[in-house]
Amino acid sequence: MFVRKHSKGRKGRSRDPERTRKLLLQAAFREIHKSGFESTGLDTILAATGVTKGALYHHFRSKKAVGYAMVEEVVAKVMVDKWLRPFRSSADPIDTLIGIVKATPLRLEEVRSGCPWNNLAQEMSQRDELFRKHLAKVLHDWQEGIATALRRGQAEGTVRRDLDARETASFLIAMYEGYVTLAKNAQDVNVWKVGIRNIVGWLRSLRAPNEIEAGMDSGES
Repeated sequence: MFVRKHSKGRKGRSRDPERTRKLLLQAAFREIHKSGFESTGLDTILAATGVTKGALYHHFRSKKAVGYAMVEEVVAKVMVDKWLRPFRSSADPIDTLIGIVKATPLRLEEVRSGCPWNNLAQEMSQRDELFRKHLAKVLHDWQEGIATALRRGQAEGTVRRDLDARETASFLIAMYEGYVTLAKNAQDVNVWKVGIRNIVGWLRSLRAPNEIEAGMDSGES
């Protein structure tokens, strides 16, 4: 927000609407990831930003509207940044996926908080149909992004041609999110370490036969 002069000579606040909206959504993401959607009040989000209630209602009609926008603009971006953006600068989709999985944080606080998308899917999908649809759109884009990369690998001879790319992408996400949930429930980093090892081993099995042999020759671990 910037300062402007009113006609009566008072100092007030001018608005940077996009910045305010972004602050609200980022704060909503942090607070909801920490406490869940139902347990996070608008007052908590406002306290984290210093934004007034009037400014919030200028952008969003309700708490649910904040949630929908947060899924569309923040949760979706987290997914793209983690899972899809790395494909833009990598030649081998299997190597890229292995790198993504291995890069998942192993700090206990990260394990305890779980996956933002997964948390919301479990909490809100049966409670609110629009929430479910927004979350389903994120999942669809996630699956299609991975499937597209796998198809490219098949065309280039690095990924097994007998795979159904979309089903493989879906299975990878299910396996990944399953281990995230198990680790969160156990509050145990070691559960996630086992998950990483198993997922990486499965991903290596997706290589085309000639790529597997090349990896063995190079001493891939």
